[in-house]
Amino acid sequence: MAVEVQDVLAAHGEEFLATHALTPQQRRAYDDMLACRTAELGGHVDRCEGCGHELISYNSCRNRHCPKCQAMRRERWVAREGCDLLDVGYYHVVFTVPHELGCVFWRNQREMYNLLFRCAWATVAEFAADRKWLGARTGAVAVLHTWGRKLQYHPHVHMVVPSGGLTDRGTWRRTGSRFFAPVRAMSKVFRAKLLEGVRALAPALDLGGCASHLADDGALGSLVSELFERPWVVYCKRPFADAGRVLAYLGRYTHRVAISNARIKSLEGGVVTFEYRDSRDGRVRECRMAAVEFIRRLLMHVLPKGLCKIRHYGILASRGKRERMALCRRLTSTPAPAPDAATLLRRMLGRDPTVCPKCGKTLLPMVRMLGPMLC
Repeated sequence: MAVEVQDVLAAHGEEFLATHALTPQQRRAYDDMLACRTAELGGHVDRCEGCGHELISYNSCRNRHCPKCQAMRRERWVAREGCDLLDVGYYHVVFTVPHELGCVFWRNQREMYNLLFRCAWATVAEFAADRKWLGARTGAVAVLHTWGRKLQYHPHVHMVVPSGGLTDRGTWRRTGSRFFAPVRAMSKVFRAKLLEGVRALAPALDLGGCASHLADDGALGSLVSELFERPWVVYCKRPFADAGRVLAYLGRYTHRVAISNARIKSLEGGVVTFEYRDSRDGRVRECRMAAVEFIRRLLMHVLPKGLCKIRHYGILASRGKRERMALCRRLTSTPAPAPDAATLLRRMLGRDPTVCPKCGKTLLPMVRMLGPMLC
């Protein structure tokens, strides 16, 4: 039988709560994931008009950290973004911070995540404006992830950047390289921007808890100076061949949560076993972890309330986007696609939601509501 995150929470959640304190956002995510698609949240019943078969559908919690609730949101988001995809190549760029700054990020999540977004986009915009690489205004879809393959804390930003941009003359200019810009040069610029940002924020940062070793006079400044001397990692992949692959890729990254249910293989004797892909050789391996530790790591990646994890920049920014994208589509000979809601539902569910799974006849939309279960 398949094991899900919900099963781990149900079996070992009380044990976890007895020894761990949660923030209000973490507690909300915990409760939502535990109740998702159960009678506790209510639901509705569809009945087939042909054979009388009834299909019960319980409500989703709609929490953005829940692995059960992302499929529909992802498909709708992809359909909406598909209207703004251009018939050009797209680069995948990843900006990662060194682990020494992890404690600072953890204690100051809202400030540091916003800083990470700003510095990543400023780096892309600076290289795009340079005529040596592009000499135009480009755009980006940026997505924040906070986890590594084993659920460790690892904040980084994924960006999908078109291989071109709008010039001051209102023309479209394509990049002349297989890569957006040299990653070593981008790494140095990104490093300088982020560390200068940390210095500027230093007086207002919370350096308690895991960051207490940086609270001494000059400790944070010394770390910043040390990190200036180290090479940083910025990853850039060759552009995708077509818009369809970009859409599929975007969908995988934008609404991904710390761990999907499909990766969990077993829960036995208080130990969770899940799969991960080893970055060193690309092999799929298994990780075994105590259930309480699994829950702790899972809830580490609950974002602060109201923090936007998907952001649009440059020519893809919201303000004036409709007129800009109409111009870009015309300059790149890109037709404007129309999203098909029925197709999205079939793709998400793996079946036609209007057809009875038992006899193949049409289902009535709904025969009755199921109220939330009251304790």
